Amino acid sequence: MGIYIGIIILVVVIIAIGLSIKIVPQQRVGVVERLGKFNRLLTPGVNILIPVIDHVRIYHDLRIQQANVPPQTVITKDNVQVHIDTIIFYQVVAPDLATYGISDYVFGVRNITTATLRQIIGKLELDETLSGREKISAEIRIALDEATEKWGVRIERVEVLDIKPPTDIQDAMDKQMKAERSKRAVVLEAEAAKQDMILRSEGDKQSKILRAEGDKEARIRQAEGLRQAQELESIGQAKAIQTVAEAEKMRIEMLREAGLDENVLAYKSFEALTEIAKGPANKVFLPTKAVETLGAIGSIGEMFKNNGSN
Repeated sequence: MGIYIGIIILVVVIIAIGLSIKIVPQQRVGVVERLGKFNRLLTPGVNILIPVIDHVRIYHDLRIQQANVPPQTVITKDNVQVHIDTIIFYQVVAPDLATYGISDYVFGVRNITTATLRQIIGKLELDETLSGREKISAEIRIALDEATEKWGVRIERVEVLDIKPPTDIQDAMDKQMKAERSKRAVVLEAEAAKQDMILRSEGDKQSKILRAEGDKEARIRQAEGLRQAQELESIGQAKAIQTVAEAEKMRIEMLREAGLDENVLAYKSFEALTEIAKGPANKVFLPTKAVETLGAIGSIGEMFKNNGSN
Protein backbone atom coordinates (compact mmCIF):
# COMPACT_ATOMS: atom_id res chain seq x y z
CA MET A 1 0.00 0.00 0.00
CA GLY A 2 2.79 2.39 0.81
CA ILE A 3 4.23 1.95 -2.69
CA TYR A 4 0.88 2.70 -4.36
CA ILE A 5 0.32 5.76 -2.24
CA GLY A 6 3.80 6.99 -3.13
CA ILE A 7 3.13 6.46 -6.81
CA ILE A 8 -0.17 8.31 -6.59
CA ILE A 9 1.46 11.21 -4.79
CA LEU A 10 4.21 11.33 -7.42
CA VAL A 11 1.68 11.37 -10.22
CA VAL A 12 -0.27 14.16 -8.53
CA VAL A 13 2.92 16.17 -8.08
CA ILE A 14 3.84 15.70 -11.74
CA ILE A 15 0.38 16.74 -12.84
CA ALA A 16 0.47 19.76 -10.55
CA ILE A 17 3.86 20.78 -11.90
CA GLY A 18 2.57 20.30 -15.44
CA LEU A 19 -0.43 22.48 -14.72
CA SER A 20 1.56 25.16 -12.95
CA ILE A 21 4.23 25.60 -15.62
CA LYS A 22 3.17 27.28 -18.87
CA ILE A 23 5.53 27.99 -21.75
CA VAL A 24 4.30 30.74 -24.06
CA PRO A 25 5.92 31.10 -27.52
CA GLN A 26 7.09 34.43 -29.01
CA GLN A 27 4.44 36.88 -30.27
CA ARG A 28 1.74 35.17 -28.23
CA VAL A 29 0.19 36.15 -24.92
CA GLY A 30 -2.22 34.38 -22.57
CA VAL A 31 -4.99 35.85 -20.42
CA VAL A 32 -4.92 34.35 -16.88
CA GLU A 33 -7.98 34.27 -14.65
CA ARG A 34 -7.75 33.53 -10.95
CA LEU A 35 -10.96 32.09 -9.57
CA GLY A 36 -12.85 33.40 -12.61
CA LYS A 37 -11.42 36.94 -12.47
CA PHE A 38 -8.78 38.48 -14.71
CA ASN A 39 -5.43 38.27 -12.98
CA ARG A 40 -2.54 38.88 -15.39
CA LEU A 41 -1.10 38.18 -18.84
CA LEU A 42 1.27 35.37 -19.66
CA THR A 43 4.29 36.77 -21.53
CA PRO A 44 6.50 34.74 -23.87
CA GLY A 45 8.70 32.29 -21.98
CA VAL A 46 8.16 30.20 -18.82
CA ASN A 47 5.28 31.20 -16.56
CA ILE A 48 4.17 29.67 -13.20
CA LEU A 49 0.49 29.18 -12.40
CA ILE A 50 -1.29 27.97 -9.29
CA PRO A 51 -3.02 24.76 -10.24
CA VAL A 52 -6.82 24.74 -10.04
CA ILE A 53 -6.86 28.39 -8.87
CA ASP A 54 -5.29 29.98 -11.98
CA HIS A 55 -6.72 29.30 -15.39
CA VAL A 56 -5.64 30.45 -18.89
CA ARG A 57 -8.76 31.89 -20.52
CA ILE A 58 -7.39 32.42 -24.06
CA TYR A 59 -4.20 32.94 -26.05
CA HIS A 60 -3.88 35.87 -28.45
CA ASP A 61 -1.57 36.15 -31.42
CA LEU A 62 0.15 39.55 -31.42
CA ARG A 63 1.18 39.39 -35.05
CA ILE A 64 -0.69 41.32 -37.74
CA GLN A 65 -3.68 39.29 -38.84
CA GLN A 66 -5.95 39.58 -41.85
CA ALA A 67 -9.70 39.17 -42.06
CA ASN A 68 -11.44 38.68 -45.38
CA VAL A 69 -14.80 40.43 -45.50
CA PRO A 70 -17.34 38.49 -47.61
CA PRO A 71 -18.16 40.24 -50.92
CA GLN A 72 -20.94 42.77 -50.42
CA THR A 73 -23.60 43.94 -52.86
CA VAL A 74 -24.16 47.63 -52.29
CA ILE A 75 -26.13 50.32 -54.13
CA THR A 76 -24.51 53.53 -55.29
CA LYS A 77 -26.05 56.99 -55.23
CA ASP A 78 -27.21 56.59 -58.84
CA ASN A 79 -28.92 53.25 -58.02
CA VAL A 80 -26.36 50.87 -59.47
CA GLN A 81 -25.58 47.60 -57.67
CA VAL A 82 -21.90 46.81 -57.33
CA HIS A 83 -20.07 43.91 -55.72
CA ILE A 84 -17.19 44.96 -53.47
CA ASP A 85 -14.57 42.66 -51.99
CA THR A 86 -12.43 43.99 -49.11
CA ILE A 87 -9.74 42.72 -46.77
CA ILE A 88 -8.69 44.10 -43.37
CA PHE A 89 -5.32 43.87 -41.61
CA TYR A 90 -5.43 44.25 -37.82
CA GLN A 91 -3.31 43.62 -34.71
CA VAL A 92 -4.21 42.90 -31.10
CA VAL A 93 -2.56 45.53 -28.91
CA ALA A 94 -4.47 44.99 -25.64
CA PRO A 95 -5.21 41.28 -25.07
CA ASP A 96 -7.31 41.92 -21.96
CA LEU A 97 -9.62 44.32 -23.85
CA ALA A 98 -9.77 41.95 -26.80
CA THR A 99 -10.93 39.22 -24.38
CA TYR A 100 -13.44 41.13 -22.29
CA GLY A 101 -14.36 44.10 -24.49
CA ILE A 102 -16.13 42.04 -27.18
CA SER A 103 -16.98 38.40 -27.55
CA ASP A 104 -15.52 38.09 -31.10
CA TYR A 105 -13.58 41.07 -32.38
CA VAL A 106 -13.04 39.53 -35.82
CA PHE A 107 -16.78 39.20 -36.32
CA GLY A 108 -17.28 42.74 -35.05
CA VAL A 109 -14.68 44.13 -37.45
CA ARG A 110 -16.41 42.43 -40.38
CA ASN A 111 -19.83 43.76 -39.41
CA ILE A 112 -18.59 47.32 -38.96
CA THR A 113 -16.80 47.12 -42.31
CA THR A 114 -19.99 45.96 -44.05
CA ALA A 115 -22.13 48.71 -42.48
CA THR A 116 -19.58 51.43 -43.16
CA LEU A 117 -19.13 50.25 -46.73
CA ARG A 118 -22.85 50.56 -47.41
CA GLN A 119 -22.92 54.08 -45.99
CA ILE A 120 -19.93 55.23 -48.01
CA ILE A 121 -21.04 53.74 -51.34
CA GLY A 122 -24.53 55.13 -50.85
CA LYS A 123 -23.06 58.65 -51.04
CA LEU A 124 -21.01 58.02 -54.19
CA GLU A 125 -21.99 57.61 -57.82
CA LEU A 126 -20.71 54.72 -59.91
CA ASP A 127 -17.83 56.62 -61.51
CA GLU A 128 -16.73 57.95 -58.12
CA THR A 129 -16.94 54.45 -56.65
CA LEU A 130 -14.80 52.92 -59.38
CA SER A 131 -12.14 55.61 -59.11
CA GLY A 132 -12.28 56.16 -55.33
CA ARG A 133 -10.79 53.02 -53.82
CA GLU A 134 -8.33 54.94 -51.68
CA LYS A 135 -11.07 57.21 -50.38
CA ILE A 136 -13.31 54.24 -49.53
CA SER A 137 -10.45 52.43 -47.75
CA ALA A 138 -9.55 55.54 -45.72
CA GLU A 139 -13.13 56.12 -44.57
CA ILE A 140 -13.60 52.46 -43.58
CA ARG A 141 -10.38 52.58 -41.57
CA ILE A 142 -11.48 55.73 -39.73
CA ALA A 143 -14.80 54.10 -38.80
CA LEU A 144 -13.06 50.91 -37.63
CA ASP A 145 -10.48 52.80 -35.55
CA GLU A 146 -13.24 54.54 -33.62
CA ALA A 147 -14.93 51.22 -32.79
CA THR A 148 -11.95 48.91 -32.26
CA GLU A 149 -10.10 51.26 -29.94
CA LYS A 150 -12.25 49.90 -27.07
CA TRP A 151 -11.62 46.32 -28.19
CA GLY A 152 -7.83 46.42 -27.89
CA VAL A 153 -7.50 45.99 -31.67
CA ARG A 154 -5.66 48.33 -34.02
CA ILE A 155 -6.58 48.46 -37.71
CA GLU A 156 -3.39 48.49 -39.76
CA ARG A 157 -4.79 48.65 -43.28
CA VAL A 158 -8.02 48.31 -45.26
CA GLU A 159 -7.86 47.30 -48.91
CA VAL A 160 -10.66 47.26 -51.48
CA LEU A 161 -9.71 44.29 -53.61
CA ASP A 162 -12.33 44.44 -56.32
CA ILE A 163 -15.34 46.50 -57.42
CA LYS A 164 -17.56 44.78 -59.97
CA PRO A 165 -20.44 46.65 -61.63
CA PRO A 166 -23.27 44.76 -63.40
CA THR A 167 -22.49 43.02 -66.67
CA ASP A 168 -24.50 45.39 -68.87
CA ILE A 169 -22.86 48.42 -67.31
CA GLN A 170 -19.46 46.78 -67.69
CA ASP A 171 -20.16 46.23 -71.40
CA ALA A 172 -21.26 49.85 -71.80
CA MET A 173 -18.11 51.01 -70.03
CA ASP A 174 -15.98 48.86 -72.33
CA LYS A 175 -17.63 50.39 -75.39
CA GLN A 176 -17.18 53.86 -73.97
CA MET A 177 -13.53 53.15 -73.26
CA LYS A 178 -12.99 51.88 -76.82
CA ALA A 179 -14.73 54.94 -78.24
CA GLU A 180 -12.62 57.20 -76.04
CA ARG A 181 -9.45 55.48 -77.20
CA SER A 182 -10.50 55.79 -80.85
CA LYS A 183 -11.28 59.47 -80.32
CA ARG A 184 -7.92 59.96 -78.65
CA ALA A 185 -6.18 58.22 -81.54
CA VAL A 186 -7.94 60.46 -84.08
CA VAL A 187 -7.04 63.56 -82.10
CA LEU A 188 -3.41 62.47 -81.84
CA GLU A 189 -3.30 61.71 -85.56
CA ALA A 190 -4.78 65.13 -86.39
CA GLU A 191 -2.34 66.81 -84.03
CA ALA A 192 0.54 64.96 -85.68
CA ALA A 193 -0.67 66.06 -89.14
CA LYS A 194 -0.97 69.64 -87.89
CA GLN A 195 2.55 69.60 -86.50
CA ASP A 196 3.83 68.11 -89.75
CA MET A 197 2.20 70.89 -91.79
CA ILE A 198 3.56 73.53 -89.42
CA LEU A 199 7.07 72.10 -89.64
CA ARG A 200 6.87 71.84 -93.43
CA SER A 201 5.64 75.45 -93.72
CA GLU A 202 8.37 76.62 -91.38
CA GLY A 203 10.97 74.73 -93.37
CA ASP A 204 9.67 76.19 -96.67
CA LYS A 205 9.71 79.66 -95.11
CA GLN A 206 13.29 79.28 -93.95
CA SER A 207 14.26 77.90 -97.34
CA LYS A 208 12.75 80.92 -99.13
CA ILE A 209 14.42 83.31 -96.71
CA LEU A 210 17.80 81.65 -97.24
CA ARG A 211 17.26 81.62 -101.02
CA ALA A 212 16.37 85.32 -100.98
CA GLU A 213 19.39 86.09 -98.83
CA GLY A 214 21.54 84.15 -101.28
CA ASP A 215 20.08 86.02 -104.29
CA LYS A 216 20.58 89.34 -102.49
CA GLU A 217 24.19 88.50 -101.70
CA ALA A 218 24.81 87.36 -105.28
CA ARG A 219 23.34 90.58 -106.71
CA ILE A 220 25.39 92.69 -104.33
CA ARG A 221 28.55 90.84 -105.30
CA GLN A 222 27.63 91.11 -109.00
CA ALA A 223 27.01 94.84 -108.72
CA GLU A 224 30.24 95.26 -106.78
CA GLY A 225 32.12 93.35 -109.47
CA LEU A 226 30.51 95.42 -112.23
CA ARG A 227 31.40 98.64 -110.41
CA GLN A 228 34.97 97.56 -109.97
CA ALA A 229 35.16 96.51 -113.63
CA GLN A 230 33.84 99.91 -114.74
CA GLU A 231 36.29 101.67 -112.44
CA LEU A 232 39.16 99.60 -113.81
CA GLU A 233 37.97 100.23 -117.40
CA SER A 234 37.74 103.99 -116.74
CA ILE A 235 41.17 103.96 -115.17
CA GLY A 236 42.51 102.05 -118.16
CA GLN A 237 40.94 104.49 -120.62
CA ALA A 238 42.26 107.45 -118.65
CA LYS A 239 45.72 105.95 -118.65
CA ALA A 240 45.46 105.29 -122.39
CA ILE A 241 44.44 108.91 -123.03
CA GLN A 242 47.24 110.07 -120.78
CA THR A 243 49.70 107.91 -122.67
CA VAL A 244 48.49 109.27 -126.05
CA ALA A 245 48.71 112.82 -124.74
CA GLU A 246 52.19 112.26 -123.43
CA ALA A 247 53.24 110.71 -126.74
CA GLU A 248 51.79 113.68 -128.63
CA LYS A 249 53.54 116.00 -126.25
CA MET A 250 56.82 114.26 -126.93
CA ARG A 251 56.16 114.46 -130.70
CA ILE A 252 55.50 118.16 -130.47
CA GLU A 253 58.61 118.64 -128.41
CA MET A 254 60.59 116.78 -131.03
CA LEU A 255 59.08 118.96 -133.77
CA ARG A 256 59.93 122.08 -131.82
CA GLU A 257 63.46 120.87 -131.39
CA ALA A 258 63.52 120.41 -135.17
CA GLY A 259 62.94 124.20 -135.53
CA LEU A 260 59.33 124.28 -136.85
CA ASP A 261 57.16 127.42 -136.63
CA GLU A 262 54.89 127.96 -133.59
CA ASN A 263 51.82 128.10 -135.79
CA VAL A 264 52.56 124.66 -137.19
CA LEU A 265 52.98 123.30 -133.68
CA ALA A 266 49.65 124.83 -132.62
CA TYR A 267 47.90 123.26 -135.56
CA LYS A 268 49.40 119.89 -134.82
CA SER A 269 48.38 120.28 -131.21
CA PHE A 270 44.82 120.97 -132.27
CA GLU A 271 44.84 117.84 -134.43
CA ALA A 272 46.01 115.85 -131.45
CA LEU A 273 43.24 117.33 -129.33
CA THR A 274 40.74 116.36 -131.99
CA GLU A 275 41.92 112.77 -131.84
CA ILE A 276 41.75 112.85 -128.05
CA ALA A 277 38.17 114.15 -128.21
CA LYS A 278 37.15 111.09 -130.20
CA GLY A 279 37.65 108.95 -127.04
CA PRO A 280 34.88 107.90 -124.62
CA ALA A 281 35.71 110.69 -122.16
CA ASN A 282 32.82 113.13 -121.54
CA LYS A 283 34.95 116.30 -121.26
CA VAL A 284 38.13 117.61 -122.94
CA PHE A 285 40.20 120.26 -121.22
CA LEU A 286 42.18 122.50 -123.62
CA PRO A 287 45.34 124.29 -122.56
CA THR A 288 45.11 128.09 -122.46
CA LYS A 289 47.83 128.61 -125.02
CA ALA A 290 46.09 126.29 -127.42
CA VAL A 291 42.92 128.39 -127.13
CA GLU A 292 44.93 131.54 -127.82
CA THR A 293 46.35 130.09 -131.00
CA LEU A 294 42.97 128.90 -132.34
CA GLY A 295 42.52 132.35 -133.87
CA ALA A 296 45.52 131.79 -136.06
CA ILE A 297 44.16 128.57 -137.57
CA GLY A 298 42.84 130.44 -140.62
CA SER A 299 46.15 131.99 -141.41
CA ILE A 300 47.84 128.65 -140.96
CA GLY A 301 45.48 127.17 -143.49
CA GLU A 302 46.21 129.92 -145.98
CA MET A 303 49.88 129.36 -145.45
CA PHE A 304 49.52 125.67 -146.33
CA LYS A 305 47.50 126.57 -149.44
CA ASN A 306 50.17 128.96 -150.64
CA ASN A 307 52.83 126.39 -150.03
CA GLY A 308 50.77 123.92 -151.98
CA SER A 309 50.44 126.22 -154.99
CA ASN A 310 54.14 126.86 -154.90
